[in-house]
Amino acid sequence: MPSLTAAVQRADSPVGRWMRATFPHLAPLQQAVREAADELAVTPSAAVALGTQGGAIDWWIRLLVDPRVSLELPIRGLWDRRAAFDGAGRELLEVLCPRRPTVLEAGLHEGRPDEWWARTCYALALLVERFRNPMATGSRLFTLPAGSRADDLLALANDDEVADLIAMRDLARTRLLPCLAAGTVHSGPTFDGSELLAADADLIVAGLLIDIKSGSGGRPRLDGTRSPALAATDVYQLLGYALMDFSDRYALRGAGIYAARFGCLVQWPLTELIQQATGRSGRGLLDLRREFEDLVRSGGGPSGRAGRR
Repeated sequence: MPSLTAAVQRADSPVGRWMRATFPHLAPLQQAVREAADELAVTPSAAVALGTQGGAIDWWIRLLVDPRVSLELPIRGLWDRRAAFDGAGRELLEVLCPRRPTVLEAGLHEGRPDEWWARTCYALALLVERFRNPMATGSRLFTLPAGSRADDLLALANDDEVADLIAMRDLARTRLLPCLAAGTVHSGPTFDGSELLAADADLIVAGLLIDIKSGSGGRPRLDGTRSPALAATDVYQLLGYALMDFSDRYALRGAGIYAARFGCLVQWPLTELIQQATGRSGRGLLDLRREFEDLVRSGGGPSGRAGRR
């Protein structure tokens, strides 16, 4: 099945074309993110694998706000029992989910040191990468020899990555959590449209859809400081999640970007986000959802076909 991420990144895909035509006015949104943030607070070293690190901090932030986090995605990364890391991954998941096979209940692991949590989140990110890119062979997972154990899997994160994750976690505790309203939490939510176009978001908290970004920002300013960079495809992806909730299951009322290295949450009422991105006051959420549903049901993936993986 094609993914929302791939579809919005390709300007020649049906979804990519529709997004660009429907939401052409992104500059004010991008500027709002740049202006809202203070300077970069957590700078990664050259030893940090940025892609995996982004996935790892996503997991840790989910665990900060959701007492029960589904591990179905990392479990799907263990699809090949012939892989040398398979046993280590299954052992780790048994440790993490002693009561329910696919659910990590953070309260069952109180007292675990920060380093253990950082390494655990990094391992979960590696397993999700394996699920999303089953043909990739460059993962650190493939450095594990046969017979490896859960501790060997946890050791794959280097010390710089552990320190970097702890710093971003600390920042989220002080900068993100106080901004979140009390209410129902959904971590890793999927949508009605996810059956047609693979998509799972980071968080929904009390009707606020949050996409977590861990980049270090755009080019340095003249004084050497940086501000968060919000790519057009990031906005398309955020809007895509909101539009794929065809039945309004999550009662979304707002959407936002959390820049994890800046400790900055920028959020908009969903109606305002749509109005700014379309440049028109007459485009309502329900109408856009119907239009987008028609598009993806007709085969609006990257190749123009809604096939299955």
